[in-house]
Amino acid sequence: MKTVSDVLTNISYGGDYNPEQWTEDVWLKDAKLMRKAGVNLISVGIFSWAVLEKEEGNYDFSWLDKVMDMLHDHGVGVCLATATASPPAWLSMKYPDSVAVNQYNVPYSFGSRQHYSPNSPEYRSAMVRLVKKLADRYKDHPALKMWHINNEYACHMSECYSDYSLQAFRKWLLNRYEHIDELNERWGTNFWSQRYNSFEEITFSGNSPTLVNPGQELDYKRFMNDSFLELYKLEKDILREVTPNVPIFTNFMFEFKPLDYFQWAEELDVITWDSYPDPREGIPVAHAMQHDIMRSLKKGQPFFLMEQVTNQVNWRDINLPKKPGEMRLWSYAAIAHGGDGIMFFQWRQSRAGAEKFHGAMIPHSSDETSRVYREVKQLGDELKKLDSLVGARVPAKVAIVFDWENWWAVELDGKPHNKLDYLDHVKSYYQVFFANNIAVDFVRAGDDLSAYELVVAPMLYMIKLGDDKNLENYVDTGGTLVVSYFSGIADENDRIHLGHYPAPLRHFLGMYVEEFVPYAEGKTNQIVHNAQHFSCSTWSDIIRLEGAHTLASYKDEWYKDMPAVTSHSFGKGKAIYVGTEPEYDYVNQLITTLAAEKNIEPPAEGPPNVEMVERNSDEANHLIVINHNEDPAVIQLNSNKNYVNLLTGGTIQKEVSVEGTDVLVLRCE
Repeated sequence: MKTVSDVLTNISYGGDYNPEQWTEDVWLKDAKLMRKAGVNLISVGIFSWAVLEKEEGNYDFSWLDKVMDMLHDHGVGVCLATATASPPAWLSMKYPDSVAVNQYNVPYSFGSRQHYSPNSPEYRSAMVRLVKKLADRYKDHPALKMWHINNEYACHMSECYSDYSLQAFRKWLLNRYEHIDELNERWGTNFWSQRYNSFEEITFSGNSPTLVNPGQELDYKRFMNDSFLELYKLEKDILREVTPNVPIFTNFMFEFKPLDYFQWAEELDVITWDSYPDPREGIPVAHAMQHDIMRSLKKGQPFFLMEQVTNQVNWRDINLPKKPGEMRLWSYAAIAHGGDGIMFFQWRQSRAGAEKFHGAMIPHSSDETSRVYREVKQLGDELKKLDSLVGARVPAKVAIVFDWENWWAVELDGKPHNKLDYLDHVKSYYQVFFANNIAVDFVRAGDDLSAYELVVAPMLYMIKLGDDKNLENYVDTGGTLVVSYFSGIADENDRIHLGHYPAPLRHFLGMYVEEFVPYAEGKTNQIVHNAQHFSCSTWSDIIRLEGAHTLASYKDEWYKDMPAVTSHSFGKGKAIYVGTEPEYDYVNQLITTLAAEKNIEPPAEGPPNVEMVERNSDEANHLIVINHNEDPAVIQLNSNKNYVNLLTGGTIQKEVSVEGTDVLVLRCE
């Protein structure tokens, strides 16, 4: 199997192309404009099932043959989609059981997309037939560079309650637990008289009168994740057999909760994802975090930005455009954090359909002098100069523990605080590293942590078998670990780890939590650290020390002067526990102090709101500078290095200025 870097040796640039929406005379114009804009990769066929197979078994590939040939003749590679993301009308009409069913037992209607049930044998059979036809027809086509399976799995329909899904769920549970007594034990079904005598008694909890069994809720989420993944693997196995050297992927999404992307990543040859920052949010820190997560899914392997928009989307309440230069700026941010491909939805703006006002590389005007196309062409011309970045990796000495199943468990009902937001809590730590230009990887608690000097585990509520020992070993061998409140509470079935919280982590944290104190809305407190006062919110742990010492204590309430933040030396390392939600300034002070102790430094020095990220390979080291300010910024470089500006040429030493809303891509000589 060739790697993506073997197949695509340049920064990939292009977008999602839907020629079936246009007449043939437009195709040639598009191919010429693509070449002119520096486009070298185009996704084709993502939503084309209805024109590839207008009736069951009646396939027509003649138009796609022409498009593939035309793109190849103009030097554009094709990322060929399997077209299975949106089944045609005939499939829904002829096989009504292929349609997904919502929690109230109502089938979804045709006329949108993603209405299929992942457990429908009719859908699966039709899908397999189409993918085999595509693979056999285009396996030797010179334009074929990658396979794009389906599209944004579970984006609009992540839960199906059909009879097919219920049968599959029961089978999934049988495979997981083998015996009903084991399931009863793991789910704790003696509570509320929920005990089952057989797997056939288990039904969906979609329309229950009150809180449902959390063990069942977690397993249902795992089951739906696995159901969609099984669909992907069915397609992947066909494509791998027919085209063993063509990379295969599907595209992931921003802050997407239903699918465990760490698990999915094992089945993808390259991670691709879709990023749509809202211009109202300012600097897209949350999207930088997702870039880092995507890069981390395959342990640092570069990813592709498979979708972004040139100017504005159509699906928010108000769709602000990106200002001049922002599309370019945010594209380089993706590259800085590990992107080897910059792609858009879509190439040509649609004339009809639900997304006709969604921006594209070619706007409705088709005007080559439009701001949008000029910016598209400028970026395409620049990316041709960045071949040395392909395959380069981001060196990180810091990791944040992130876990999808933990995310699911934290936000199930019945908790001491039912408005906890796991992702926001993770961001509260990430944004400190982002602001200080400290590179971050994302890991699971059971991963090898030996490469990191500092690891942060925010709200690690779920401790799975072996996670505690792995974290203990990390600290024992010299690492610094930061653990935040509501961690170490439950196992993978949401059963409490008995003993004082956090029982599995207690001994190396050197403390335990006696009680939880969630805050009422709007309520705040203060913590005191070295006579400095900082606000805190959301939650307070009542902490008892068992060898740890206090870094910060509460200022008010009945737990005044009790520990809020602790530190414990353990083996060759130390473990910090943060028992509340401190304000940004405190988290910044804590994290930067710990980073300094481990000699973790940014790659260069500059003013606020300037990103600086390294990407290194065996052949070359790079520094990418992204100025989110409107004013120029002066960057202090490593005085012992010489840099070449890859975008403009010229050698730079010690100091360089970057214009407002501008970037530098520097290669270290």
